[in-house]
Amino acid sequence: MQVTQVSADGLKHHLKVVVPAADIETQVTQRLDSLAKTARLPGFRPGKAPVSLLRKQYGRSVVGEILEKSIDAGSKQAIADHQLRPALQPKVEVTSFDDGKDLEFELHVENLPTPPEVDLAAIQLTRYEAEVAPEVIQKALDDIVKGNRPYAEPAEPRPARADDRVTIDFAGKIDDVPFDGGTGKDMPVVIGSGMLVPGFEDQLIGTSVGDEKVISVTFPEDYGAENLRGKAATFDIKVNKIEEPGEVVVDDEFAKKLGQESVEKLNDAIRQRFAQEYGRATRMKLKRALLDVLAESHQFEVPPGMVEIEFEAIWRQLTAEMQRMGQTFADEGKSEDEAKEEYRRIAERRVRLGLLLSDIGTKNEIKVENKELQQAMIAQAQRFPGQARQVFEFYQKNPSALEQLRAPIFEDKVVDFIIDKAAVTTTTVTPDELMKEADDEDDEPMTSAGVQEDAAAS
Repeated sequence: MQVTQVSADGLKHHLKVVVPAADIETQVTQRLDSLAKTARLPGFRPGKAPVSLLRKQYGRSVVGEILEKSIDAGSKQAIADHQLRPALQPKVEVTSFDDGKDLEFELHVENLPTPPEVDLAAIQLTRYEAEVAPEVIQKALDDIVKGNRPYAEPAEPRPARADDRVTIDFAGKIDDVPFDGGTGKDMPVVIGSGMLVPGFEDQLIGTSVGDEKVISVTFPEDYGAENLRGKAATFDIKVNKIEEPGEVVVDDEFAKKLGQESVEKLNDAIRQRFAQEYGRATRMKLKRALLDVLAESHQFEVPPGMVEIEFEAIWRQLTAEMQRMGQTFADEGKSEDEAKEEYRRIAERRVRLGLLLSDIGTKNEIKVENKELQQAMIAQAQRFPGQARQVFEFYQKNPSALEQLRAPIFEDKVVDFIIDKAAVTTTTVTPDELMKEADDEDDEPMTSAGVQEDAAAS
């Protein structure tokens, strides 16, 4: 077998492999000899059929089998001889083969790069944290109280006002035509709760029991039902009942109704919930800052094929979401080509970061433990109550799906490892500042999760 390198351009390698005809004929003969021992042909006892007849009967399929094995063996040898680490499945092109002739094929390989060394201690990061202020806890408690108020009809009939609970029948129309989901009976509405389309609740103020009224609203552009977005609608409503909110005494008995031992424990639970929420935002910002540092200071060539796969995944998700929301690129003030260029850059960044994190993780022997995978599978199973066994069986039978669970765990462990080694200073910000910036970054792509595991396994 002869392997030669036709060209090498960065990570792209073009190899030529020649398998001598004699080698192929030897393997074909050996395979036919093996078949002759068990083959059953009419007129011959088992194992007694001549090889010449077997060649006529099975020669084409045997040659195909040997060619496949030769290409596989030749590809592996070519990759090993040139010490390549394919980023993707190599592309094979058979350029020449006839009976009695050499097999010639070409191999196109995109090699995994060797990322540059990263001085983890030289990385400087800022951790933004926010304290759970007493007024935040109080506001959350007020909202809880508001949501648990008892309602009763006023002692004397009166028109509805803010904070009242009004029970109505309604029938919605767009251009005088009823629409799906636009009708209902005896629906309670708390005025000022923001439960309904903006402007609807306010128009209930001043109505009395028995009143019939037409309410006009416009559905928001981001409304959940795509067919209603931005549409003007009218609702014929009838007021069936008006109730006013009663007082709630915030004491230990109230806390027990909410599953807490006391008001103090209730406040602690609220504080803990906000602390966890702030903590997630803090980590997200810190991770984003780390990845930005890595991306800006560690540039290296990445396999174009991996970038294209990542881009296609991003683009499919983006266009599907835009179609669901009824949006176009013109709405964003850009052309489709400009958007593709932008998201191709994002795809390249994600692949580069994935390879870099993989290299750091591999060099520092960071691994995903079985118990961590088990916990991830349990979390997935909890999303499908009553189907835990089927979920576990699915992951056991689908290694690629299991890798999709493993990859983000691996990424987070590597990120935590780097942060632990980096120089991190802590700055306190307001909750609004912390949460606003975290919300802005929440949907931003970070790394190509699948890249890390693929590279780590190479």
